[in-house]
Amino acid sequence: MARINSNIPSLIAQSRLKGSNANLSTRLERLSTGLRINRGKDDPAGLIISERIRSDIEGVNQGIRNAERASSVIATTESALAEINDLLNSIRSLIVEAANTGANSEIERRANQDQIDSAIASITRISNTATFGGLKLLNGNQDYVLSGVDDSAIDKARVLNASFNGATSVDVEVEVLTSAQVGALYLNGDNGVVGQEGRLLSSLELELRGPYGVQVVSFLQSTTYDTIANAINSLRAFTGVEAELINGNANSGLIFKSVEYGSSNDRMITVKRLNPPDQGADSFQLYKFLDTQPIPDFSAGFDWATWQSTIMTAATSDTGQDVQAIVNGILASGKGLQISTNSASLGVDLLLDEDFATDPSLTPTEFTITGGGALFQLGPEISSQQQAGLGIQSVAASALGGTLVGGVVDFLNSLETGRGNSIEESYQANNWQPAQLILASAIDEISRLRGRLGAFERNVLDPNVRSLTSSLENLTASNAVIRDADFARETSELSRAQILAAAGTTVLGLANQQSQSVLQLLG
Repeated sequence: MARINSNIPSLIAQSRLKGSNANLSTRLERLSTGLRINRGKDDPAGLIISERIRSDIEGVNQGIRNAERASSVIATTESALAEINDLLNSIRSLIVEAANTGANSEIERRANQDQIDSAIASITRISNTATFGGLKLLNGNQDYVLSGVDDSAIDKARVLNASFNGATSVDVEVEVLTSAQVGALYLNGDNGVVGQEGRLLSSLELELRGPYGVQVVSFLQSTTYDTIANAINSLRAFTGVEAELINGNANSGLIFKSVEYGSSNDRMITVKRLNPPDQGADSFQLYKFLDTQPIPDFSAGFDWATWQSTIMTAATSDTGQDVQAIVNGILASGKGLQISTNSASLGVDLLLDEDFATDPSLTPTEFTITGGGALFQLGPEISSQQQAGLGIQSVAASALGGTLVGGVVDFLNSLETGRGNSIEESYQANNWQPAQLILASAIDEISRLRGRLGAFERNVLDPNVRSLTSSLENLTASNAVIRDADFARETSELSRAQILAAAGTTVLGLANQQSQSVLQLLG
């Protein structure tokens, strides 16, 4: 049939040419952008998963940058702490030198004290000025804020990390399960001889061994127990062993005990008789309570005969007992009066008050973490699982080296002139032990903080970067498979589309010419 109003071959050729041109345009677009998916219609399902992966990639990239920035913060903090370590070591050297009073004059001691004052001021200055991009690092701004700490139960509290999990505060409850104890040996005051209660029946030579060292003391026959206690206490700084009368009464007996709480061997006491009795056997025998037996209240009355056969055993050595406590339902590790726990949700170091740590019957104490701390976002998702909290306490001299001295917690600034533990005051009291303990505690705190920061960088930040870098590689590869154009395929399809477009143009020209053949029918 020959029609001129409807050129069907031309319409078919136009449709095919349009498709070829669209295919050619698609190939050119993919080759120019390098992407297989440029808009939703290219692959709706592929676009959805690709955008999700791209979002993950951005999150992972930022997580890597966050971890690297956190490492820079840690490095800056540690460099300041290293300088404080050097200053503390110099203070230690000055105190040890000043204690050499037989070879140093008063002027030299004053010069040493001036240097100590200067070093302590420098430590506080570093604490106040250590910054990273305007962020104060060591003045306590990165420490956790505590509220409601009962000074009668907790002498010093350090929060290492805390997870708020969307809450504005974290409540902390501390319950003592097992009391802290010192190593203790007991001597019965009733020696079985009427009129000689609370006295030695024969001469006595004792070797005292404690946390600080060993000394040997000798006593004559009939020496009273209170005289023995005074003599042993005069050597307390040399041995770490002290003595006291039971209920203040020599007739009741004598207690030899360590000045340090805890069960470690370096806190053990040994009281050993070195000489034989003058006239046969006498009643000098030391006892300790069984480890499974809580020490009874002597003031409530006691029965030595019954105790010695049931809850005590003969001994010349004894270690104390570390406090055991539960912190928010988690059993904390104890050392002497100190407890610590470290979990993903809460990490604390607490120095318990002596009365609280030695009496499990007391009501548990509570305090609240109301905020603060350094929070590091380390993962692509904002959740507690991908965040790490870290408490960086103030290292100012007034907050560093807190040590229980005479029932009061003293800090590093107490080593300054006129603060109680300066060189001159230690010299006048002939007691260098408090200054030494405070300084040792300060050095330990700085060293532990540096170690904790180093562990955080090594065991958290560095593995986090490696893990995220691996995730980034895999996510990028997955996204490339879905979204990127295959140039080999696209160039092949481009050649095909070009040929079809050229052929379609030629065919369309032929179809348009075909309708002209009807003119021949008109003659």
